[in-house]
Amino acid sequence: MNPYQNNRRWKYFLLSFAIVIAVSSLAYTDFLVNNIAKSERTRAELWAKSLKTMFETDNDEMMNFLFVIRDSLPVPAIVTNEKDSIITYQGLDTAKTYFKIEGHKKYDPAYFNKELRKMKSQHKPIPLEFYGQKNLVYYKDSNLLTQLRVFPYIQLSLIAVFLLLAYVVFNSSRKSEQDQVWVGMAKETAHQLGTPVSSLMAWLELLKDKLPDTEQHLVEQMENDIQRLEVVADRFSKIGSRPVLSSHKVYQVVKDFVDYFRVRISDKITFTIKGDKEIEAFLNVPLFDWVIENILKNAVNAIEGGHGDIIIEIKGNPSKKQVIIDITDTGKGISKYKFETVFQPGYTTRKRGWGLGLSLTKRMVENYHKGSVFVKESEIGKGTTFRIILKSNTKHVSTND
Repeated sequence: MNPYQNNRRWKYFLLSFAIVIAVSSLAYTDFLVNNIAKSERTRAELWAKSLKTMFETDNDEMMNFLFVIRDSLPVPAIVTNEKDSIITYQGLDTAKTYFKIEGHKKYDPAYFNKELRKMKSQHKPIPLEFYGQKNLVYYKDSNLLTQLRVFPYIQLSLIAVFLLLAYVVFNSSRKSEQDQVWVGMAKETAHQLGTPVSSLMAWLELLKDKLPDTEQHLVEQMENDIQRLEVVADRFSKIGSRPVLSSHKVYQVVKDFVDYFRVRISDKITFTIKGDKEIEAFLNVPLFDWVIENILKNAVNAIEGGHGDIIIEIKGNPSKKQVIIDITDTGKGISKYKFETVFQPGYTTRKRGWGLGLSLTKRMVENYHKGSVFVKESEIGKGTTFRIILKSNTKHVSTND
């Protein structure tokens, strides 16, 4: 299985597991809240019955007993008549329900109205009738129940924030470690290539003297490949270092590489380069050649049957001072949901592929050239267009879209 796809499966599994835990926690909390709410409803009904009995009894002993029951049921409640006039209350803020100003008893009517609205929004009233008058008992959730309703959301939010921070820190640390490993391997590869390349150059000079003039064209081709090896070694040596960028005509850089590349693949694939020949951009040519090479190799591999076209169009965006390079192939295409996936390390559709080409391409364009690369469009069975955007360095910019 592709390692990136395997990692994605693990991420989805862990995300699903986290969702199950969150839903279970909320469900259990809701179960507790409902049970406590039922208990408080029962307590409020018992308090209402004790209040009714207090109004109707003349027995002092019974009255004392009812006072004990009432006081043992700390229910924040308000009793009103059918016109919402407050008759009595319990368990409210004493600082606002009863205080003295200049020797007179006062209360805060706004506070009562606020509490009554809150009680009406939380629970249905309990009917209470005494002395032939219909009354209603309103009550609200206790502080414990209120806190219990909110607590799981606060808890899950804090856990989510903690996990997010942990993920960011871990991901950053892992990426830094991967970068260090990658840079070390790249520089070691460049070092290992140096010795055999130097040796091959020496052997090539001997071959020039040994071969007849009619065979010298073979030596020229070998010389081109050895120079290519030098370019590859130079590319790897630049990884991890800040490359030197200089202004180049993009069309000419792309053409030079395509001329080298096209003779090393099937002649059934046709290359077309078009667009602005004068527009310039800041490039490191060896690294930018690597970018074009990776995308072209990907395009060649996508063309089934060996017959197809690859079109490279170079144009400018004057308003944003950008150079746009579109590379279109007539290959098998890419599904839309894989537009981002193809740039992930390890992603490949080839049995022997490492899945690093487009990942390196993205790194070189974004990190070293401060540009961007993405799949502009693709259609299964018809082909794909990759777009590279670089910063322009010329006053001459075409106005093509």
